Amino acid sequence: MTEFSLLMFVSAKMAEKLQALKQQVCSSIDEAKDTLHGLSNTIWCHPELAYEERRAHDALVHFFTEKGWTVEPHFKLETAFRATWGPVGGTDGMAVVNVGFLCEYDALPVIGHACGHNLIAETGAAAAVGLKVALESLEESPVPIKVTVFGTPAEEDGGGKVDLLREGALQDLDVVFMAHPTQKDATYVPVLAIHSVEVKYHGRASHASAYPWEGLNALDAAVLAYSNISVLRQQLKTDWRIHGVIKNGGVKPNIIPDYTELEYYLRTPSHQDLPKLRAKAEACFRAAAIATGCEVEILFDKNEFFEILRNRTLEDLYEENGKALGMKFTTGDFSGSTDFGNVSHAVPGIHSYFYIGTDALNHTEEYTAAAGADEAQFYTLRAAKALAMTALDVIFRPGLLDRIKQEFTEAKLREERGLK
Repeated sequence: MTEFSLLMFVSAKMAEKLQALKQQVCSSIDEAKDTLHGLSNTIWCHPELAYEERRAHDALVHFFTEKGWTVEPHFKLETAFRATWGPVGGTDGMAVVNVGFLCEYDALPVIGHACGHNLIAETGAAAAVGLKVALESLEESPVPIKVTVFGTPAEEDGGGKVDLLREGALQDLDVVFMAHPTQKDATYVPVLAIHSVEVKYHGRASHASAYPWEGLNALDAAVLAYSNISVLRQQLKTDWRIHGVIKNGGVKPNIIPDYTELEYYLRTPSHQDLPKLRAKAEACFRAAAIATGCEVEILFDKNEFFEILRNRTLEDLYEENGKALGMKFTTGDFSGSTDFGNVSHAVPGIHSYFYIGTDALNHTEEYTAAAGADEAQFYTLRAAKALAMTALDVIFRPGLLDRIKQEFTEAKLREERGLK
């Protein structure tokens, strides 16, 4: 047998083995479907807001502990956790390939899991467990492998992933995966960088009819600020977004309001443009205070969310595996925001999207119902299978992880140079 023929034979045997591992992933996820559905349902039935996801945290910690993982509850944050398995396989001195999966589980006020984070948690858990079972079936592995799952609270408000990054929690991952439910299957949907801000005006109360001249009207300041921002929009780039609400506008019509509060979201396609938009918005807020004689507090959130740094190698792999499972991929705009963007700037990763059997829109009561419906389970576990299958490709296809990391490095360099 020639050297070329030998390489082809080895390659064919590896491909055959890889396909068998992928089938093992799918079988193991199907075998655990009732437990996984129960996990998701527990989270869905008890929606918890950002940083308060104690029941979800405990349910996931219990799940991974029962499955034989090493689990660290309350990891870095009160409602975050880390579950690890491995390293296993390989030879002494070889670098460990650390594959990560992320679980989200916070809900929205009033309407609960209207963004389907219960399904994100289930997808991450299912993919990780499926991958573990497949790897355990190996007699030996050419590389040492570790699988890590992070429970990441507060995506809807605050940014738990940014908090964890600040604590150095995710940087030892080689690649990271998660999937988000929506109206379609997609490897990538554009999201915007975002920074939120609270604006508080402090005036002076007075009787609005008897002696209004004694007051400093904080509501006037809030209305002027709102109008200033509305006028500013004409001068903004077409893909910049700024939108907000007046959260507190006073008490009674016959009392000049001495306190008002607004909340705004500032979004740009690149986080590098956020400082420019912040400066423009801050000028609008301060101008309203000057005009009314009120004092102003401008409180930007401690975390800003970045746009997603794409990794097309991972996207292509995920699409290839998803199509093999019957997923039908589309493209389109979304223009929301996620703290996974910050993760993608620290570790090569993919934030895919998956259809759950409904055309209902995220952040609606209809989507809350869909996220808890039995029909969503088939699609959720299919997405989990695609993630785990993609992880197997990354681990076992020669040179693939190096290519993913090279693409990541090049994307970071383009970002530093201000190039797309």
